[in-house]
Amino acid sequence: MFENGRFGKFGGRYAPESLMQPLIDLENAYNEIKVDPHFQHELQNHLRDFVGRETPLYLAERISQELGVKIYLKREDLNHTGAHKINNALGQILLAQRMGKVRIVAETGAGQHGVATAAVCAKFGLECVVYMGELDVNRQKANVRRMRLLGTKVVPVMSGSKTLKDAVSEAMRDWVTNCEKTHYLLGSALGPHPYPQMVRDFQSIIGQEAYKQIIFHEKRLPDELIACVGGGSNAIGLFYPFLNELKVRMTGVEAGGRGTQIGDHASRFHGGKIGVFQGTKSYVLQSAQGQIAATHSISAGLDYASVGPEHSFLYETGRVQYQTASDTEALDAFKKLCQLEGIIPALESSHALAYAFRRAKEITKESILLVNLSGRGDKDLDIVEDYV
Repeated sequence: MFENGRFGKFGGRYAPESLMQPLIDLENAYNEIKVDPHFQHELQNHLRDFVGRETPLYLAERISQELGVKIYLKREDLNHTGAHKINNALGQILLAQRMGKVRIVAETGAGQHGVATAAVCAKFGLECVVYMGELDVNRQKANVRRMRLLGTKVVPVMSGSKTLKDAVSEAMRDWVTNCEKTHYLLGSALGPHPYPQMVRDFQSIIGQEAYKQIIFHEKRLPDELIACVGGGSNAIGLFYPFLNELKVRMTGVEAGGRGTQIGDHASRFHGGKIGVFQGTKSYVLQSAQGQIAATHSISAGLDYASVGPEHSFLYETGRVQYQTASDTEALDAFKKLCQLEGIIPALESSHALAYAFRRAKEITKESILLVNLSGRGDKDLDIVEDYV
């Protein structure tokens, strides 16, 4: 159920008065391009020729043999810039151009959205500023170098936890000050309306392709879809085209971190409460006094204190199940995929893999699991090496 910018009781547009008109203008522009065949044709051409879509649906044969069930991977790691983030960045940059914007601001955690934004800004000749928490700058140095090489200004955020939530706050402050000529290219399916809907729609290409591909390979739909959930864009992009297929189970996997205490994980559905944060109403990790709680994950892209509002709606309605995978489980899954399939996954995606490997032991041999491999792990090699 989606109405007036809300998914049930979640979502909405909680923003300062100075941003209300820019958000309304963005909503109106998006509603126009959704039904504009010229825009959609241009977007599809760039997705094919610049991004490299469609991405393969890959049967992980050795892992499937070891676990006794078929595990398919939707290979978003093979996109240009190395993750699903480019799907949304490309759609939004074309929209920003149509609106006459000449400057882009964005936030990034693991750096994949920052790199995708930097790439599309370079392609289309727009000024780009990316805000990134100082902690993430230090643990994702390769992506910082990539962004700067692409001509983007990377601004380390020194406040708060120095991670993704603080980068979002700084990007929003910049947008408030410069909204006349600047577009905020938000990277996940969160924030004030219309961002959750818009990002979901741009990412739905993942599920649309996967739907057709699994029918081609297996002549039937999978038993379960699995994706990691930070803000939630790669997961909702996979899930959305399948939501009406009620026999297909869907599971989002959050960061279980290093323990169950607040501050040791980033599992909003296993410790969070409903609240309003950074423009939207959703589940939020917070203290008893309502202060935003600290988070932890081995993955820089999963340690956000809140989650996209559509995921909160799907959680409360029961359509999607939300599980966790710990740092250790994710690292084990990372190594298994490397050694059995020759694929280096992102640590974010490794959380989804960890749950899939666990789930395979609980289901019948005829089952099919489809995992969204949302990104590649080149960016995470230093982190993995430190942990090992």
